[in-house]
Amino acid sequence: MSVFRDAKAPGCGDWFAHLRSVERPCGVATCCNRDGLFSRAMDHECGPRPPRPGRFFSARWLILLAALLLLGPARADWINLSGAETAPNIAEITVFDDRVEVALEVYIGDLERFEALVPDDWLRDEAAARPTAAERLARFSEQGLSFVTDTGETLQAELRLAEARLRKDRVSPFAGMINPFTRGRVPDAPADKRVLYAELVYPFAGGAPESLTISPPLDAEGRPRATIGFIVYHKSVPVIDFRYLGAPSTLTLDPDPWYSAFDNPNLKRHHKDALMSYLYVEPYEVRHEILTRVKDLGEWMDLGLRGERTIEIDELEPLKARIGDFLLKKNPVRVDGEALRPILDRTNYVKVALTGIRIMEVPERLEIDSAIVGVIISYLTDGLPQTVTVDWELFTDLIQRVPATATDPAGPLATYVTPDQNVHTWTNYLKNFALPTVRQTEVAGSLGELRVPVVSLLCLIGLIGAAGWTLASRRGHRPLRLPLTLAAICAVGAAAAYPFARLDMDRPAAMAGTLDDARAAGLLATLLKNVYRAFDFRNEEDVYDKLALTVDGDLLTELYLQNRRSMAIQQAGGAQAKIKEVVVEDAQAERVDGDGLTYALHGSWTALGTVGHWGHLHRRQNRYEAVVTLGARDGVWKIVGLDLLDEQRIDQSPATTTDTAAADPRVDAAGAGR
Repeated sequence: MSVFRDAKAPGCGDWFAHLRSVERPCGVATCCNRDGLFSRAMDHECGPRPPRPGRFFSARWLILLAALLLLGPARADWINLSGAETAPNIAEITVFDDRVEVALEVYIGDLERFEALVPDDWLRDEAAARPTAAERLARFSEQGLSFVTDTGETLQAELRLAEARLRKDRVSPFAGMINPFTRGRVPDAPADKRVLYAELVYPFAGGAPESLTISPPLDAEGRPRATIGFIVYHKSVPVIDFRYLGAPSTLTLDPDPWYSAFDNPNLKRHHKDALMSYLYVEPYEVRHEILTRVKDLGEWMDLGLRGERTIEIDELEPLKARIGDFLLKKNPVRVDGEALRPILDRTNYVKVALTGIRIMEVPERLEIDSAIVGVIISYLTDGLPQTVTVDWELFTDLIQRVPATATDPAGPLATYVTPDQNVHTWTNYLKNFALPTVRQTEVAGSLGELRVPVVSLLCLIGLIGAAGWTLASRRGHRPLRLPLTLAAICAVGAAAAYPFARLDMDRPAAMAGTLDDARAAGLLATLLKNVYRAFDFRNEEDVYDKLALTVDGDLLTELYLQNRRSMAIQQAGGAQAKIKEVVVEDAQAERVDGDGLTYALHGSWTALGTVGHWGHLHRRQNRYEAVVTLGARDGVWKIVGLDLLDEQRIDQSPATTTDTAAADPRVDAAGAGR
């Protein structure tokens, strides 16, 4: 009889009477609180988390506005829609040459189903009646999470660690929402984060098998007894994204871990190709971006490494430079039939992470089989070209089809190149596309309008003339009837025409007063868009010239130098975003005396930036509050100063590349036949 026969799903109650309290001071593996058995393990804090202090920024220069242009180290934006990463139980499985390692998180409400892993000292009652740990593990190897080789051998589990923890935070941004492909609700992680964390090892008795069949705990009818989300790695290469382990599934192990795969076609990873080509066609720039494995590059170039299996830390930079130089001369790109000068924008080591491609920020020893390099080559253009071609040259015996994606302002278009059809062509089919440009903002017409009562003024002039005529007639003793009549007509005409007969004209700078909020907001929006748009140009001289149309004085120099520093950061792995939208939320203008026609605009606005690379689109939106000083210079408005009061990051949903595979355990279990 199970010692967990009275188990209850999470919460305090009778079930906890069977468990011995684990009381440890904060800072060690576990600690108790009044709400349950254990709370953590990772980053535990007793008591409520203190609120994060607010931030207040005060700065002079507009260079802080350009912060949005850099997204920092790139993060991929693929999002798994299966919801398996938030399943109650999680198994992270890694297959090595001599063993299988499993990191298992067991939801506190499912401990009964994994009773074999629960330590004896967790039980408050005497546990003498329980089978020994070895007997429990033998049963778990057969009936719990089991691994069977292609020869029929069931691997025997060894328990290396079992302790109380809080589950890892694998929050899905789509949790609770409706999956548009399956119409099912994307599940969320359990509210109770307490888990039994177990590390298990399944050694191979006679060397690595050709395949492994992985099975969850099953009932008598072959149905899973617990909901398990799992991910599998062959060495350091992820074989699948998070999926549900809903039925026995067979993994074929290839000598090259990249090509290891499950028999169930729904159990796969989103990044499955070892070599990919991306073409980005944008105003003033064309980029050819390549993702490739280091191992495959060994087919075309001498890697120059000391070992055959690993890349040592001191070899990373020299190898990266050789790869960049090699690819700079391969796969020629032509823009409108012309071979432009290629510019090696940057080369980065990247990893296939759970959310997609991630730049490796900290150098580390890499396995040649799994090491991936991303290379970006840029070509400067005068505008948006009409045709771009890539003559793809790199194929191997295993790689006979290379995914090739072209992305323009309208979006991506995917295809493949093969040895027989190796030219990837992009053609400009965009209609009514306007190139982004920067235009000066004239002072004339921006200060509002004067409504001149022309008829009333003419009548007033007539009234003055009639008055003079009346005065002269009186002195000459002439009749006054006619001049008085004319004066009366002019006075009545002036009064009657004043509300209607007016001529609208631009207010001259000499008569400038205060700007109303609507005009201040419009003026601020125009100038900010000009500043952001100047950074769309890739040539440094163009950037400076475009900034000079909107920014003046020392601020122009500071902003230009900041852009050059930003470009240097990009070479180290950053990515420059393009600002797609600027929205001024409010603005109030105050006239500044003593410096010509100058206004201080206190306003707030949001700026949305996007950047695409290696098949993913990243978004970032910031909100700013600042006092922007505008001055009239040679008849145009220019930004001459800025005090940034506040900057806030506004979270955006990053998903642009999604997976339509299984959204629940039934789909993963059923395979293609569902």
